[in-house]
Amino acid sequence: MRRTRELYASDAAPFLAAVYHPVHARFSVTAHRSAGPSAILKAVDVGATIEWYRRVGFEVLGVFPDEGEPTWCELSRDGVTLQFLGGDETPWSGPPAFTGTLYFHPDSVERLFEEIKAHTEPAWGPEIRDWGTRELGLQDPNGYFLTFTEPV
Repeated sequence: MRRTRELYASDAAPFLAAVYHPVHARFSVTAHRSAGPSAILKAVDVGATIEWYRRVGFEVLGVFPDEGEPTWCELSRDGVTLQFLGGDETPWSGPPAFTGTLYFHPDSVERLFEEIKAHTEPAWGPEIRDWGTRELGLQDPNGYFLTFTEPV
């Protein structure tokens, strides 16, 4: 079993190595068992991020630390794994930023919309796009856009 510090070769390595603990090793390894895409993103408030993603159907795979305010989490939905890093430990200066959208492919965009519409305002949709997809756009509390899409 490889440890976190062996999995990452970036500026984030000092933080990620500090997160590693034998009891928590399953969190870092979980993301790397997935065959789907994954990303690590900066969060303003990891606790609020976890709550928002739970409400839109993400599974929480890991949180660190176990007690108190979380500074890291790992979430998954539709084959995509996202990690969020917050607090003063991030290697990136400035607020969270991403000039694009993350795409997800749920079984049904309409069913997802029905599940979340009472508590989550879409950024757009659901709507049929000119290129032949039905899409629902959401914006998380950090400002990241997520697009849930399916062929029409």
